[in-house]
Amino acid sequence: MFALHGHIIYSESKDKLCIKENGYVICEDGISQGVYDTLPEQYKNITVKDYGDRLIIPGLVDLHVHAPQYSFRGLGMDMELLDWLNQYTFPEEAKYKELTYAEKAYKQFVEELRHSPTTRACIFATLHTEATYLLMDLLEEMGMKAYVGKVNMDRNCPDYLREDDVSEAIRETKEWVGNSIKKYKNVLPIITPRFIPSCSDLLMKGLSQLQKETGLPAQSHLSENPSEIKWVQELCPDSTCYGDAYDRRGLFGLYGKTVMAHCVYSTEEEIEKMKENGVYVAHCPQSNTNLSSGIAPAKKYLERDLKIGLGTDLAGGHSISMFRAMADAIQVSKLRWRLLNTKETPLTIEEAFFMGTKGGGEFFGKVGSFEKGYEFDAVVLDDTSLLHPQELTVRSRLERMIYLSDDRNIYAKYIAGCCIV
Repeated sequence: MFALHGHIIYSESKDKLCIKENGYVICEDGISQGVYDTLPEQYKNITVKDYGDRLIIPGLVDLHVHAPQYSFRGLGMDMELLDWLNQYTFPEEAKYKELTYAEKAYKQFVEELRHSPTTRACIFATLHTEATYLLMDLLEEMGMKAYVGKVNMDRNCPDYLREDDVSEAIRETKEWVGNSIKKYKNVLPIITPRFIPSCSDLLMKGLSQLQKETGLPAQSHLSENPSEIKWVQELCPDSTCYGDAYDRRGLFGLYGKTVMAHCVYSTEEEIEKMKENGVYVAHCPQSNTNLSSGIAPAKKYLERDLKIGLGTDLAGGHSISMFRAMADAIQVSKLRWRLLNTKETPLTIEEAFFMGTKGGGEFFGKVGSFEKGYEFDAVVLDDTSLLHPQELTVRSRLERMIYLSDDRNIYAKYIAGCCIV
């Protein structure tokens, strides 16, 4: 049991920050026991880690990131989604068949993740089982809490990445799921069809059955790009919208938690279906800008009480920083308000911070807050390098961290009560 002392900031709701200056947050067995002005009598003798004037926030949650794409972040940013997949993503992911390459690339990804403010993540790997185990091993060793998905796809992709035998693909995925559940404490498997264009109905139904049998979460992509949406309509003429195509194939929150990245062009029908099924939205503003996809209506999703968090979406997004995802979310919401719909007001700092902590954290359970009973993920921020000629409020210091910080400002990092940085 221990306490952290400093300026403590966390979200109470999507539009309210709780700020406790010179406060204490208490951790017992990896669980927060709440935030206090002074230590309660029963905690007087516990260890106190005094971070002085530094900021203490909940760990940030990345709901959508592609680990094998880390290696080509910042490349192909002048292309649209489908061309970018064919020219960059698929050739790169094919390299993970070779474990020597996979180890080199994944070690670089995990090391940068270690020094970032991210404490939880939903991660896409590739379809290569051994390389996926390797990624999970590295994350487990680092102490990261994550869902990792072995990707499945059997159509509309290069031959070198296609699973030709659906039965064998499902068998191998089942075996990987069973082994992973037994092997890891911090890292868990997540059902991962890449997206409907690359997964046949037979494969999707097999993965749906696997989710039904295991209760594991699922992740995929939804309504990201106009060309992609049109393609899904051609491939699934029985469906009324992209979300309905997932729903009819049993992978839209029917058998367990499901997170869908992007949701840039979700129709009213799709929005209602997401809300009804409890599907999470992973808003990925940087990727949606880089790949010319558009601007997702994140403010609308918040106001409609959809479950929503943020994603970096490497390498569609070029930065692994969840602070950058918050800043980008605010910036693109201003463009949406100005250029597309003046009735949709831009996101606030409070709303962006909520999505990056408590909003996305809910996918992992009671995560993303310092309220009593939440898992104890914390990041200590040192902003002394961000010079300013006057005194700033704690809220203003947090806002500057969102826009100006990098890994040099990460002073300490705790995941489930364990200090890893």
